[in-house]
Amino acid sequence: MAIEQFINNEVKGNDVVLFMKGTPQFPMCGFSGQVVQILDHLGVSYKGLNELYVKGEFVGGCDIIREMFQAGELQSLLKEKGVAVKERAAT
Repeated sequence: MAIEQFINNEVKGNDVVLFMKGTPQFPMCGFSGQVVQILDHLGVSYKGLNELYVKGEFVGGCDIIREMFQAGELQSLLKEKGVAVKERAAT
């Protein structure tokens, strides 16, 4: 399978895909670790790979995700896309 097909299958087969260094249990860099902590805080079910896709749409890397989270934009995006977010994390 070509890498493009693999990525396409993962992005379309999972609501939220985090392409990352390492795994959610063992992030291999600080940026990946921060995004894992944010998604875990939000209670979002996701597949960890590297970078973040929601419902097939590329959202961004750590800096973008952190800024969106702090502004409340990530929570809104996830809800708009129909992805469940813990209520206390959504406010």
